[in-house]
Amino acid sequence: METRAGAGVAMAVWSVLSTRAVTAFLLMVLGRVSLTQAFSFPFRKPESCGHDQYFDISALSCVPCGAHQRPDARGTSCVCLPGFQMISNLGGSAITCKKCPENMKGVTEDGWNCISCPSDLTAEGKCQCPPGQILVERNVNGTLLSQATCELCDKSENSFTEANSLGNRCVRCGPTFINTSKSCACLGPNILTGGLCFSTAGNFHQRIISTVRQGKLGISLNSEWFAKYLQSTASACSMYANLTSCQALGNICVMNMNSYDATTFDACRVFQYIFENTAGLSTVHSIPFWRQNLPWLFYGDKLGLAPQVLSTTPLPRNFSFKEQNQNTKLKFVAASYDIRGNFLKWQSLEGGILQLCPDTETRLNAAYSFGTTYQQNCEIPMSKILNDFPTPIFYDIYLEYTDENQQQNIWAVPVLNLNLKYNSMFVNQDSSPNKWLLTRRIFLVDAVSGRENDLGNQPKVVRIATQISLSIYLVPNTKNGNIYPPLITIAYSDIDIRDPNSQSVKLSFSVKYEMNQGEAYVQTDIALGVLGGLAVLSSLLKTAGWKRRIGSPIIDLQAVMKFLMYYAGDLANVFFIITVGTGLYWLIFFKAQKSVSVLLPMSIQEERFVTYVGCAFALKALQFLHKLISQITIDIFFIDWERPKGKVLKAVEGEGGVRSATVPVSIWRTYFVANEWNEIQTVRKINPLFQVLTVLFFLEVVGFKNLALMDSSSSLSRNSSDYLAPYSRILRYAVSIALWLVIGIIQIVYFAAFYERFIEDKIRQFVDLCSMSNISVFLLSHRCFGYYIHGRSVHGHADTNMEEMNVNLKREAENLCSQRGLVPNTDGQTFQIAVSSQMRQHYDRIHEILTRKNGPARLLSSSANTFEQSIKAYHMMNKFLGSFIDHVHKEMDYFIKDKLLLERILGMEFMEPMEKSIFYNDESYSFSSMLYYGNEATLLTFDLLFFCVVDLACQNFILAAFLTYLQQEVFRFIRNTVGQKNLATKTLVDQRFLI
Repeated sequence: METRAGAGVAMAVWSVLSTRAVTAFLLMVLGRVSLTQAFSFPFRKPESCGHDQYFDISALSCVPCGAHQRPDARGTSCVCLPGFQMISNLGGSAITCKKCPENMKGVTEDGWNCISCPSDLTAEGKCQCPPGQILVERNVNGTLLSQATCELCDKSENSFTEANSLGNRCVRCGPTFINTSKSCACLGPNILTGGLCFSTAGNFHQRIISTVRQGKLGISLNSEWFAKYLQSTASACSMYANLTSCQALGNICVMNMNSYDATTFDACRVFQYIFENTAGLSTVHSIPFWRQNLPWLFYGDKLGLAPQVLSTTPLPRNFSFKEQNQNTKLKFVAASYDIRGNFLKWQSLEGGILQLCPDTETRLNAAYSFGTTYQQNCEIPMSKILNDFPTPIFYDIYLEYTDENQQQNIWAVPVLNLNLKYNSMFVNQDSSPNKWLLTRRIFLVDAVSGRENDLGNQPKVVRIATQISLSIYLVPNTKNGNIYPPLITIAYSDIDIRDPNSQSVKLSFSVKYEMNQGEAYVQTDIALGVLGGLAVLSSLLKTAGWKRRIGSPIIDLQAVMKFLMYYAGDLANVFFIITVGTGLYWLIFFKAQKSVSVLLPMSIQEERFVTYVGCAFALKALQFLHKLISQITIDIFFIDWERPKGKVLKAVEGEGGVRSATVPVSIWRTYFVANEWNEIQTVRKINPLFQVLTVLFFLEVVGFKNLALMDSSSSLSRNSSDYLAPYSRILRYAVSIALWLVIGIIQIVYFAAFYERFIEDKIRQFVDLCSMSNISVFLLSHRCFGYYIHGRSVHGHADTNMEEMNVNLKREAENLCSQRGLVPNTDGQTFQIAVSSQMRQHYDRIHEILTRKNGPARLLSSSANTFEQSIKAYHMMNKFLGSFIDHVHKEMDYFIKDKLLLERILGMEFMEPMEKSIFYNDESYSFSSMLYYGNEATLLTFDLLFFCVVDLACQNFILAAFLTYLQQEVFRFIRNTVGQKNLATKTLVDQRFLI
């Protein structure tokens, strides 16, 4: 009898299958169902179903009820119409109804029988008793009364009824009891489990284990929930295709991390067994992984399937930022189920459904604003977790969209469960997506499966989704904001409960956006290769020019080191150009785009960019130090053209008499010019303090730093209640360099166009001072190359009184005297000079005596003879350089010419000073290259990179601004101090007069 009953039930199950099942099965066998098809189907809710339809909780769609049927109150199953009794009921639309006779129009409460009612009928066709009376439809033995009376329930085969839990009415026994034991008792050898009765002669799975894997804790425990309900739900799903039982079985599999092991007959293994043995059933929405009556848990275990699911078919929806009909919301919806497999409702993910960290609704909903990178972290007490989530809720996530026909559809969102084990391997933690196994259903907190012995006890282990990440992938080369299906990556932690009041757990929820950066990397590599090659060429030309300027044709170690110094500077410029271009590209194209075509690189993708910025800074720092050392080690001498005005009588010490002597020339003019040179050493075209404060003002006060947030907004001001996305390091760099360069260039333009013209031009004033002081400046930056400032006074004398000085200035203003230039009737006072080796040798012989003790005579502890030798060497140098300028030494003569255009462009000289030195006319005052003034581009770039590197390291503009100004002052102090000492040493000027 039991075998026949089981066979009858099986036949009933198969009788409800549609004819499409065989067709779908054959298509799968023949391979005609593509695994890369779009996993999309219409979006339906229970309330949207028609008056004659019910909502299939497995297929998530509306299904028509059968004849003489209508949907029940919840809309998830069918019931007989009023006046019709049930003959059979297997759930859903698998019920049979029969019209009641005319003399028995009422239907019993359970709907199985017709009955005469003592009074009126309810709208449902049930008997209605007056208030205060209990409706009794059966005798105590279970036989149906012709009219409602109170009798005992009859458990015999004729009635199959028993008292309900309240004891106020008789109800029909469960179908499993009737089908298995033909009674309301589950007698041996039948098995009672989960409130259901099953025969051991059927397909009941007796080898199912109820162990929960706690992978991170390294323990396994026997779950009371699994022990109580796993076998019953598996059997009800397998034997009767019960919808809620199949959903409950799927939930147990999900609670066990969707893990599958061919050697272990656990929940997921049973689910897979049922899935494989129901191949004849039709698929849901033509999705091969979604079998009729079963929940969709897996995408299959075929290798390489995950990349096909994630990056083959784009979502049929466009996203935009700035258009009138902007589409910036990700409308995620979830089909939620309770632990027993009952469908609860459709619900939007807005409002923090998946976000365990508490926050305002506005900030929680910002996670689903397209283009906004979202990060939420918190730590929550375990007591709150246990109080808020006594039982788990399970979610199937979908993305809602409207197709071109204005029909609402939903797209299944795949899940990457990092805790999933496939044959004892964590395949989803592998770096290769080809090995991933994607799933569907998730939960947030499981405080049920970790309970042992009694479900009323405190759980021993609680499993929590501590890390949830939503990844959005942009379709390559899209111009309309197309994306691939989003991916939810979830990681669970197993918490061993000891004291919930003292324990807490760290949680995170994030949304990140990705796009293929391969093309950007290729373009960057091409730019780096091309510009790097140009940098090598430029460095070789600079090295060749340097070799010519030092008068050495030999390629030695010094030449190699010099090439490396030049190459460091040029390569720093290459990295700087690439990073500036990259940063501005992302800033402009991401923030200003309408239809989405680019997305910001993620943090891990920014590492390469940050490396380039670090390289640019390190190389630029090397270039800056190289220039600084070059400036403070130059050879400089002030040529005094002043001649004695006559002779005076001077007493001769020790002889007791007097004699005539030459009137001494004052040293104060030389001191004054040297002091002015010392002051202009660190003069810049910008004000460093103003630069730093202005940049900081625009970033922090005006709000330009908000442009660096990883969202689509271009607003400079943000509401304090709004969510602030994380900062992008690329965008912070881009905003910083844009402001720094714009403010710096504005300062330079203002300095050149207004300040130097109408207020003060310290470089030209220094040249004028030399002329008024009758002092020329002879400066050698290389062995055979340098600069000459001709300061010989056109009046013959500069050491004069105020009256004569005013007369001289008036004569010069009225063109009553010759011009100041080195060549007669010209104004050219500044020159680049390329001196011959003979002239340099003669200069070195005198200079060696002058600086033999490496300092002024006053600082030496030697005898007076040493001081006299230094004074003699000073006058000798002054006389030699003066005579050299006056063409006295024919064997060391020079000629003056203009530089060729190509020579000026390349920064090198084509003609070597063999027999004669060469003076090049220099109207651009290029001697300023030995000062800060002539290296503003290098200083501006170095300061900018220093500011950006500090900010990238600490994410703090204020600290970066402070440290940048501090380093500017430190290097300025070093430059002044060391340069002052070098000036005093090589010109015999007392350092006390250099301030």
